[in-house]
Amino acid sequence: MIRPVAVIGAGPFGLSTAAHLRARGIPVRVFGDPMVSWRDHMPEGMILKSTPAASNLDCPQRGHTLADYCDAAGIRRLVTDEDIIPVETFIAYGEWFQQKLLPDLEQVRVVSVDRDKTGGFELKLDSGELFTARAVVVATGLSGLAHLPAELAGAAADGPAPTGPVSHSSQHHDLTRFAGKELIVVGAGQSALETAALAAEAGAQVRIVSRGRGRVAFGAPPWEQPKFRPESPFGRAWSLWALSYYPQPYRFLPARTRHYLVRRVLGPLGAWWLRDRFADKVQVQEVERVLGTDAPDGSPVLTVRTHGGHTEQLSADHVIAATGYHVNIAAMDFLGHELRTRLAVSRGTPRLGAGYVSSVPGLYFTGLPAASSYGPVMRFVCGTAFASPRLAQHLAAAYG
Repeated sequence: MIRPVAVIGAGPFGLSTAAHLRARGIPVRVFGDPMVSWRDHMPEGMILKSTPAASNLDCPQRGHTLADYCDAAGIRRLVTDEDIIPVETFIAYGEWFQQKLLPDLEQVRVVSVDRDKTGGFELKLDSGELFTARAVVVATGLSGLAHLPAELAGAAADGPAPTGPVSHSSQHHDLTRFAGKELIVVGAGQSALETAALAAEAGAQVRIVSRGRGRVAFGAPPWEQPKFRPESPFGRAWSLWALSYYPQPYRFLPARTRHYLVRRVLGPLGAWWLRDRFADKVQVQEVERVLGTDAPDGSPVLTVRTHGGHTEQLSADHVIAATGYHVNIAAMDFLGHELRTRLAVSRGTPRLGAGYVSSVPGLYFTGLPAASSYGPVMRFVCGTAFASPRLAQHLAAAYG
């Protein structure tokens, strides 16, 4: 009996990869709750920053784009750069994609992955089942990777929590709980700005605390994009075009450069359509840095240094850290200790070769954990168009 490939994760990258593998006739078992991060860890009422063209889950078969889903669901087609995508529509699209192409997906959790004696992998499921796979694709998305900077952790001794003084933006689906409350959101990216706008619309008094020399800014609308630069899923710019469509050489750049570009390219910037919802509803305070956080009476107090060099204390009923995600192999505790120690890493992220394979033969990573090897496009759904066919091709050649 041919052992299957195990795909761990049922978000955009896991579903897309599994669809490509199955189209090649490779036996696949896919594990996870479809679109769970989008459904449970994004705020209700959220709108995707990406355009419809940048929001398709890639697969070899025609008829599975976001526009195809809209047709099937009988709703208005989302196709132009001016069309906005409600998160509920995107979740439904992902679930439709899964039901059509991967109807036998298994909604169980992978507890552990270890090498077996034959060179394959032994997986244990929370159902108690043990089985072996010839290869494993890790596509767990943002799960377990929420980042809380040290300077915000002082008031969250047990970690960020929705009911504590400090939480992470990924912990809030319903922002109406902050109605009538004073709320500080730390950050300047889309997550911070949209969380702040949604909370303000729900009746909260919201202040953005933006760290560093950058300022809160919003992208240009489609009709104001430069006309004489190449198009990319993220706007018109030569650099974005190259990083979107030709990320193959990225992994050969020096490690310092790769990590810097992942952080800075497509960095903090609000969507063009968010500006009007944000203006006059959210107070913005730009500071040089946050020095620390405390909660002496149960409510958080941020100590900040202003750009004028003064120290101030900012108080609120709650602080939301919209501070993004950091990939760290140590957080992927389902990977056995021996596997994690054998993996070549760079600043905690797996170093990947051609076809998204790690230094452990047969162990692949896609999505956000691949960004330090293949560039910023791996942080976005449109990265499936590059990653999924190449990963499937490499795996088929190695194990076909």
